[in-house]
Amino acid sequence: MMILAAEALYYLLRTEWLMWRRGFPAVCDVLKRKASPKAAPGRLKAMRLCRAVDVACVVHFKNALCLERSAATVMLLRHHNLPAQLVIGAQTLPFKSHAWVELEGQVVNDKPYIRQLYRELERC
Repeated sequence: MMILAAEALYYLLRTEWLMWRRGFPAVCDVLKRKASPKAAPGRLKAMRLCRAVDVACVVHFKNALCLERSAATVMLLRHHNLPAQLVIGAQTLPFKSHAWVELEGQVVNDKPYIRQLYRELERC
């Protein structure tokens, strides 16, 4: 688990660096450039990788927002040959936005009903 958490921390730091240097479009470009693999998803493997990102966020020196956390999760899942997608959604009243990760149409790093709360704006 420590090796997975170290990998997750690397992707979290990479995401933050991209956001700081070039903004969200750079993160989306990186996610779109590396196409989603076509491997069959392993639910247990995906849960372990999402948990590794949670551990990395705990040991990270600053609070990771949902966008950074989700982008790092997608990078880690794709590194392990799982076809993950970053989804960004918003609700109008009150205005809120949120990011989460889907694997084969299922939310993996958030509540399963999150798609009913937010309207999808972007998918990377």
